[in-house]
Amino acid sequence: MKLTIVGGGGFRVPQVFEAVGDPAAPVRIDEVALYDVDADRLGVMARVVGQMADSLGRPPRLTVTTDLDEALRGAAFVFAAVRVGGTSSRIVDERTALELGVLGQETIGPGGLAYALRTVPFMVGLARRIAAVAPDAWVINFTNPAGMVTEAMRGVLGDRVVGICDTPIGLMRRAARSIARLGGDTGGGTAPGPGSFDYVGLNHLGWLRSVLVDGVDRLPDLLADDAVLGGIEEARLMGLDWVRALGALPNEYLYYYYFTREATQRIAASDATRGEFLRDQQASFYRDAGAEGADALAVWHRYHHEREATYMAESRPEGEEGERQAEDVQGGYHTVALDLMAAITTDRAATMILNVRNGDLVPQLPADAVVEVGCVADARGVHPWLVAPVEGHMAGLMMQTKAAEQLAIAAALEGSAELAWKAFGLHPLVDSVAVGRTLLERYTQAFPELGRTLA
Repeated sequence: MKLTIVGGGGFRVPQVFEAVGDPAAPVRIDEVALYDVDADRLGVMARVVGQMADSLGRPPRLTVTTDLDEALRGAAFVFAAVRVGGTSSRIVDERTALELGVLGQETIGPGGLAYALRTVPFMVGLARRIAAVAPDAWVINFTNPAGMVTEAMRGVLGDRVVGICDTPIGLMRRAARSIARLGGDTGGGTAPGPGSFDYVGLNHLGWLRSVLVDGVDRLPDLLADDAVLGGIEEARLMGLDWVRALGALPNEYLYYYYFTREATQRIAASDATRGEFLRDQQASFYRDAGAEGADALAVWHRYHHEREATYMAESRPEGEEGERQAEDVQGGYHTVALDLMAAITTDRAATMILNVRNGDLVPQLPADAVVEVGCVADARGVHPWLVAPVEGHMAGLMMQTKAAEQLAIAAALEGSAELAWKAFGLHPLVDSVAVGRTLLERYTQAFPELGRTLA
């Protein structure tokens, strides 16, 4: 069975290769094809993965190519993990927003919309090539903004594209471990079975609202216990009192919605944005790993640890600016993707949180909107389960954010500057329609191709 990684020169590729090449992996991948438009980065990743293969019992065969159709041909699964414009464009996304006094972040708010405007046309084009060359392949989308990109790709691939993110299942695992400390068995810290938890939202905007153990919701007990609740990263980020007031555990990215002013101020005051940090770190990594005689795998491990430990550093409470706790670094996209592939190919049902079509799950949203909810995956596909009614501020925030997202998708596909302006101006993290217009003007100036696309 062949797995193709589009964005095969990306930094996280070794995690995927190690996961699928593990002799104990629940699904056997015979070939991993790495595709990228950057031959130099692709070559470095091939060195890292090649060294990694030497330590695996039966590693998949590795192929490396800059020919997309060659990479896709015969693929059973396609992982899509690309960054249109690279880290330099991410920096523009972040800095342009910060200069106007609004949040500058990769996937949240105006930065996320700008990223989507550039990325959606490329990803829809990719979806069309997959449909033509590998029509039976399942597509697992990592590309951010994951919910928006998955929604756009669904227009071509339908249910055969699924969006994944590791933050909600990470939250679920932390809640399960904490409930176990209270004396509730939730399966040793893994996600409980179908229907035994209620998670609902959009990508990077969601809430864990119940966790059932023997038919009893133990989330209230967790929220009431200072010591146990304080062990959950999301509660530390946003404050125990606020999490209790919500009556739910929020996805860590909701920090940017609930503490917008503080997040914006901290990012603006930092020596570098996250994009600038990654630009410098990745430049150093590819230089060091690609040097003659370098131990590329050892170099990758060193840079990977630094990258993971500093994730969302700007959102940490005062005094917690250092590394994340060890248990909060565990897992990742590769683990979610492996579980999904195993469920589909072996028919061993898996409980997951995925980005899928809304249908009537959240009636306030359009049926074709992509939402992030609990699902069961098996050989027949991905099956979301019903969620409890979404009301109040949760419903309002989802509706307003999704409206802006769908305007941005339409703007990207139709080439409409007016729709793009509406997307910026109506997003809940942009406080003025006038600022929304200025954002659009500055992004189109910074990205001339975007300016030519949006009429």
